[in-house]
Amino acid sequence: MTIAAKVNECIERASWIRKMFEEGAALREQYGADQVFDFTLGNPTIEPPKELHAELKRIAENPEPGMHRYMNNAGYDDTRAAVAEVIAEQCDQPVGAEHIVMTCGAGAAMNVVLKTLLNPGDEVIILTPFFVEYKFYIDNHQGIPVTVACKDDFQPDIEAIGAAITARTKAIIVNSPNNPTGVIYPEATLKNLGEMLKQKEQEFGNAITVISDEPYAKISYGEEVPCIFNCIDNAVIVTSHSKDLALPGERIGYLAASPAMDDINLFMQGAIFCNRVLGFVNAPAMMQRLVTNLQRSSVDSEIYRRKRDMLYDKLTELGFEMIKPGGGFYLFPKSPMSDEMEFIRLAQKYRILLVPGSGFGAPGFFRIAYCVDDDMIERSLPLWEQLAKEAGL
Repeated sequence: MTIAAKVNECIERASWIRKMFEEGAALREQYGADQVFDFTLGNPTIEPPKELHAELKRIAENPEPGMHRYMNNAGYDDTRAAVAEVIAEQCDQPVGAEHIVMTCGAGAAMNVVLKTLLNPGDEVIILTPFFVEYKFYIDNHQGIPVTVACKDDFQPDIEAIGAAITARTKAIIVNSPNNPTGVIYPEATLKNLGEMLKQKEQEFGNAITVISDEPYAKISYGEEVPCIFNCIDNAVIVTSHSKDLALPGERIGYLAASPAMDDINLFMQGAIFCNRVLGFVNAPAMMQRLVTNLQRSSVDSEIYRRKRDMLYDKLTELGFEMIKPGGGFYLFPKSPMSDEMEFIRLAQKYRILLVPGSGFGAPGFFRIAYCVDDDMIERSLPLWEQLAKEAGL
């Protein structure tokens, strides 16, 4: 075999993703792209806010000498300061530029944090349903993922999390607003988590870091997205501007560590080192300059609220069961069939492409990404009616 056995095993585990794309491509070839209703990817079709284009034009028309050279591996000082200023406004901690590392998106930030924290065999708790790549990220750094199911409303089960913690537990990943459910974890829940973790840290004599994955934090529908630093001391935010500025292809994000974190200075040294040796080196220079003055900007959440309501109202009317999302741009309904893969295949009969819940550690559900054009949602509704009828709703 020409590739590593572990990589081949990972490919096999993720084969449903490849199959999904292949079947989607076949449908487009047969019916035409405009007759296929693809709700699989969290790849926003809306454009970035207008102030981003103005800032991009300003930078292009006023180039600074050396603006494309290497910089500190943590990123530009003024960019880090701008990020820190906004976070500090939202929390009770004195977050400064020294607590920020600019990264190549949230995925890079997550890998940097995990490499900084994990020894081989350390455990990382993830809450189901979870973002599909978490297990692979943990495996990258010889960690062991430990899954803990959320409650029926997709809120964290603090008691179950506590029961899963061992002497090898090094971190817990939380994701709010959540992908795939759109659920937001309230401040009271996160504070309860923080109190429980303090007890476990005393019991086992080890720090347990909460890694808060927050690319959807600015996309909420009136429900507050609390700052993790107000709830938990040993916490790190990982995020990107892929969703809030609609820049998924530009791969720009950051990690932010709480100043109250144990050994904060040592952690930051480790994170900056890991950003370099993992091969990211530094976040893209142009993108850092672009987002410096845009930390208070975001796409209009009302655009996504309209899309959510259009689909949620119609699908619940048809009999689909789901939790109404408080943020993000996903719906996560129950499958009307016991085997959600059977339902996914039935949906393809009506040229509707969906993602099975088993990919998120939650069989029996499916995910709908509604970050698509309104026109596509509207044109899909009659087909959803036919699909619901054939599925027995």
